[in-house]
Amino acid sequence: MDTIEVEIIKSKRRTKTVAARMVTPTLMQVYAPQYMASQDIDAYVVSFKKRFAHKQRKEMLNRTQYLPRRAEELNQQYFGGTLKITSISYVTNQQAQFGSCTYDDATIRIADSVADMPSWVQDYVVIHELAHLVEPCHNGRFHEIVNRYPLAERARGFLIAKGLEAQDTHDSAHAEAYGSRTSGDEAKAYSESTQTVL
Repeated sequence: MDTIEVEIIKSKRRTKTVAARMVTPTLMQVYAPQYMASQDIDAYVVSFKKRFAHKQRKEMLNRTQYLPRRAEELNQQYFGGTLKITSISYVTNQQAQFGSCTYDDATIRIADSVADMPSWVQDYVVIHELAHLVEPCHNGRFHEIVNRYPLAERARGFLIAKGLEAQDTHDSAHAEAYGSRTSGDEAKAYSESTQTVL
């Protein structure tokens, strides 16, 4: 982020809005009103830099298509290849959780921070989200599915050390509210438009 050079372009025609664009991977142009104070422009620059850095990281991580390939391998190994995954990708806007799954459209998002974790933890996070395609809530059936992964307990410990405990509390309440239904049709009925998070 600090390697990005910033060129400020002020204009009398621009009265309120501030905009930015990346001219090259290392040059950002920021367009601001003529009379805007430098300290106000600086605050926008910091925000723009963060936004562009997140976008570049997300594009870099997803360009390799590692997640879809690994998810399909884990699908074959632990779910017999029965899961239909619409999409799985890294995102940069999940700071309080490591993964999320939308059951009704089978989309999975993995926090970019997971990409920097050991491979056995990455696999656990993916399996955790794949299991939500079978069982949306964190009930007994869900944990039975996830625990097929031999390193599940070890990976949970690793994630708890990273601050997962608060999120687990939320999901426990979420699972309790919906009970522990096991039928696929029933699960879909109570999880419509529900996003389950790790």
